[in-house]
Amino acid sequence: MYKACAIAYLSRNYIYVDIKDDLGSRFKEHNAGHNKTTKPYLPFQLPYRESGLDSSKARVIEKYWKLGTGKEQLKMIRDTF
Repeated sequence: MYKACAIAYLSRNYIYVDIKDDLGSRFKEHNAGHNKTTKPYLPFQLPYRESGLDSSKARVIEKYWKLGTGKEQLKMIRDTF
């Protein structure tokens, strides 16, 4: 089963969307600065996550959150978090 998440960085207006089969270890990697893409944006919060997804559903969700409408919704979620 896959998990989808959005990572919102507090130091910049940046939201990173990711899908993984092991979100716990992935979250720790991001938080520890082990990911080149997200390291410059530490610290961050996790305003959205969804679990129990098969790989095709996870990809659909990831694509939606990365596009304009989804990204705007994530910003609204982050701002109320």
